[in-house]
Amino acid sequence: MTGKKSTVKKTALVTGASSGMGKEIAKRLIKDGYHVFAAARQVQKMADLARLGATPLRMDISNDAEIKAAVDRILAETASVDVLVNNAGFGLYGPVEEIGIDEARYQFEVNVFGPARLTQLLLPAMRKQGSGTIINITSMGGKIYTLLGAWYHATKHALEGWSDSLRLELMPFGIKVVVVEPGLIETGFGDVAADGLLKRSGNGAYAKITQAVAKTTKASYGRGLGTDPSVIAHVVSQAANAKNPKTRYVAGKYARPMIFVRKWFGDRAFDRLILSQMSG
Repeated sequence: MTGKKSTVKKTALVTGASSGMGKEIAKRLIKDGYHVFAAARQVQKMADLARLGATPLRMDISNDAEIKAAVDRILAETASVDVLVNNAGFGLYGPVEEIGIDEARYQFEVNVFGPARLTQLLLPAMRKQGSGTIINITSMGGKIYTLLGAWYHATKHALEGWSDSLRLELMPFGIKVVVVEPGLIETGFGDVAADGLLKRSGNGAYAKITQAVAKTTKASYGRGLGTDPSVIAHVVSQAANAKNPKTRYVAGKYARPMIFVRKWFGDRAFDRLILSQMSG
């Protein structure tokens, strides 16, 4: 009995774990030896993770009651979460004029307020044990901008600033906060964003740029042009297991060059770069 404590697994919670980056992150952390709680709206899509040893949880990150129920379940089984990966999110694309404010609010609920609420509920246990790592998956979109992505980029920029302030707040308690900024990753993001864009604004005043953006977006994702989600899973693993992780990790196609151009060449040059991708 005395040797049992040293064999207790560390615990990780990964949101948006039913597909894409979230699923790959969950698999990698299981491989690293964590007891992974995998959270998503569609529990049936996490059966493969359950077979690997994960505990699937139903959680709609925009639903406060479901977030609280998931946290209560986790804390009933373990003292704290050692690694929280706030990965759940989606991209709302369209002209600001034509996107309803309720839709915009929902984008913030999923990409900002949901992760913030989940973090709030887990922090007391992390503080009590004097350790923990919070990994927020933002995007290169947290440092740059694209055409018709105003609300999506607003949430990612917000999550970046929120994470930086949170990192300072939690330093005295031994809790680390890390940002991961993926580039173009091979997931279903592109088709979802493009289809929603065409449905909303395929006709009318913004039809021309809407169709150009949708065409470019569809051509960029799911065609083997992006980075495999396992690359992001590897980065998250590095951050989770490092004694002193970096504050930011940039990974995936286009992320470094796009952030570099935006930072060092200025707004007008970046505007031209973005608009040039929409021609034809």
